[in-house]
Formats: sequence, structure tokens, C-alpha cells
Amino acid sequence: MNLISAKGLVKNFHGRSVIKGIDFEIEQGEILALIGPNGVGKSTAIAMILGILKPDEGSVDYWRPDYRGFVGAQLQSTPFFEGYSAEENLKLFAALYHTKLSRDQIHAKLESCHLSDAGKTPANKLSLGQQKRLAIGVTTVHHPELVVLDEPTVGLDPRARYEIRSMIQTMAENNQTVLFSSHDMDEVEQIADRLIFMNDGRIVDEGKPDSLLEKHQVTNLEALYLKLTPLQFKGDPQ
Repeated sequence: MNLISAKGLVKNFHGRSVIKGIDFEIEQGEILALIGPNGVGKSTAIAMILGILKPDEGSVDYWRPDYRGFVGAQLQSTPFFEGYSAEENLKLFAALYHTKLSRDQIHAKLESCHLSDAGKTPANKLSLGQQKRLAIGVTTVHHPELVVLDEPTVGLDPRARYEIRSMIQTMAENNQTVLFSSHDMDEVEQIADRLIFMNDGRIVDEGKPDSLLEKHQVTNLEALYLKLTPLQFKGDPQ
């Protein structure tokens, strides 16, 4: 079953075409990676999927009319409630989603975010990796059917990236659908069921990793990325 079907999406900013007519679907139960260089429209596409931005052309069809209550979105920065602990932020975000958490559920959520020892720590005092994990925690506190993560591991060390990858895989095991964007091809290879490559506001190819590697006659996803996003590498390599 398709959770989301986007057709002919176009978005312009200040006379510049950022999204140039893209079609794609998000299937129930998959981990879908949205891949491409900075500035090619990934975040804009995500914002239109979430209903934050209205497309200038095209449409987005959802699996249920009240989809907003069944989506969790972690964008590149999450505004935690200042001065409140990780545990208190979970409670506050749960209230925003009209969800009441028991003490045991809060502890379980902290454990799933690898924050069992940091529940009483103010959110703004957590390390970057801990803040990223808490951001995913508050995003999924209402157990959404679709989880959207915009570059969830950017800037993190290997262990922090590993912990977030584990969280994403656990979501899939719990029958949640995940859409995430990333530049880390090792990460994509480890967890993504399907890939969508974007470049210059367009989808240049999509499919399962093995099928795309065979189609383009390359041996790994990094080589595939370089082949499908040539504009990223024109001019001065610095």
C-alpha cells in the first residue's frame, strides 16, 4: 500500500525553479532514502510531503485524511523546550501529540533513544549525538505510521551514527515507514530498502540498491552517487 503518492510537484522561489516536476511514492513498511547534493531540492520536497509548503503545481495524496496525526518529522534542527530535561521534553511533546505517557513508557522511550542515563539532563546540555537521538524520540513519541528524518546523522561521530541507524531499523521492525535524507552512502547501504536520487530539482533515478547498481554498472553506492549527480563535481573540487 502507498502511504504517499506525489505527482508533478513543482516549487519556485523568487523566480527560481527548485523542484521541477517530480513524481514518487512512499510504500508502507519501507525505509526510503532520499539522496542528492545540497541544494537540489531534498528539503523542499520533504516540506511539501509534510504539508509545510504548498506545491505551485502537482498534488500529494495521503493514505488517510487525518495523516498529520500519524506522521513524525525530525527536520535538521528540533526546538526543544529550553530549560527542560530530556524526560520533560518527551512529556511536553507527547502532550502536543495528545499522547499521555506513563513513567514506564518514558523510561522505555529514553532507553530506545540510548538516553537512559541522561533523562534528567537539560536538553540543551546534551551532546550533539544525544540531541539528535532525543529529536527522533520526541518525533516518534506518538508512534507515527510515517517517520520523516532530514539528514538525521549529519555531523555525528561513528558511534552516534550507528545508534541512530539502529533506531531507524527498530522503527522498521515495528512496522513504521521511514523516509530519510542522507549523504552517507555507507549508512544508506546498510539500512535503506529503496533509494530516490535527486539532482537539480529532479528525480534522476530510483529503485532498490542492487537493481540500481546493476542498471548503472557500478559496484557501490558511492560510485552510483557520483554518476547520478554530476553537477556536484563540476568546477573547483574544493
